Amino acid sequence: MFSSQQLLQKVNTHLENLDFLHEPENLYLPVRYVLSMGGKRLRPVLMLMAYNLYRDDVDAILDPACAIEVYHNFTLLHDDLMDKADIRRGRPTVHREWNDNTAILSGDVMLSLAMKYMTHVDQSHLRDVLATFVPTTLEIDEGQQYDMDFEQRNDVTEADYVEMIRLKTSVLLGCSMKLGALLGGASEADADNLYKAGEQMGLAFQLHDDYLDVYGDPKTFGKKVGGDILCNKKTFLYVKAMQLANDAQRRELQRWFNTNDTDPLFSETKIATVTKLYTDLGLPAICRTSEDAFYRQGQTHLAQVSAPDDAKAILRAYFGSLMERTV
Repeated sequence: MFSSQQLLQKVNTHLENLDFLHEPENLYLPVRYVLSMGGKRLRPVLMLMAYNLYRDDVDAILDPACAIEVYHNFTLLHDDLMDKADIRRGRPTVHREWNDNTAILSGDVMLSLAMKYMTHVDQSHLRDVLATFVPTTLEIDEGQQYDMDFEQRNDVTEADYVEMIRLKTSVLLGCSMKLGALLGGASEADADNLYKAGEQMGLAFQLHDDYLDVYGDPKTFGKKVGGDILCNKKTFLYVKAMQLANDAQRRELQRWFNTNDTDPLFSETKIATVTKLYTDLGLPAICRTSEDAFYRQGQTHLAQVSAPDDAKAILRAYFGSLMERTV
């Protein structure tokens, strides 16, 4: 069995060796730029780990595993453009480094490249791979639309929010694990349980990301702390705050989230005020408790997979590390 670090190294090396530089240069340079920013490579690593439960020749699926990473970074590139975000992983976003049009077109290229590398599988698996991956890309688009719609709504419920992050974030983790299982020759039951494990872990992962966006260390987080607050994102913390706040707190929260101002002083005041309100309502502990509930559900599905316990222990430990991350 390979460790998560060994698989991460394989993914990074393979990404570095993929030929992303073609003409016209200004179309492809942003692709290399985005992928050179690094990152956890969570999705391809999970795909390889799921595959490794059944087979040892993980190098055989590095192309489709990296396709998942290229696709994921495509979604981030377009998300940053839609959110008008300046920083991603400590570096200027593509639309800041180049321009909006370049971000749109180079993102489209990344989607095409992801589809290209995803088809680099044995023909016996191609239909199942595409039947899993393509619907997932549509679900992610649906999740992104909900996320944008929520910015204009004051009635977003916890159930609404969980469904949005399931679509926008969790399904790609579930898809990654199911693809690895399918390519590894897993049973249908195992593939489904690995999908559900990834999906539940995705929910826990996103709640932890919501937490870090407010309470993370700016030195390690990789993007501006409080960015979701400035973008009026209806995150888990916002939804729970609206549920738990008294009338005065609820009015204050709505006032801040209904006001936009690019002045730096206003932005810092907005972040500080909303953060204090979240803290006063006890949301840090509530968020971490909800994270843990999804994490445990993911572990329950993993336990039902008919693979050796020592192999599953590596996945279990990797899941645990994601809940303690600071970036």
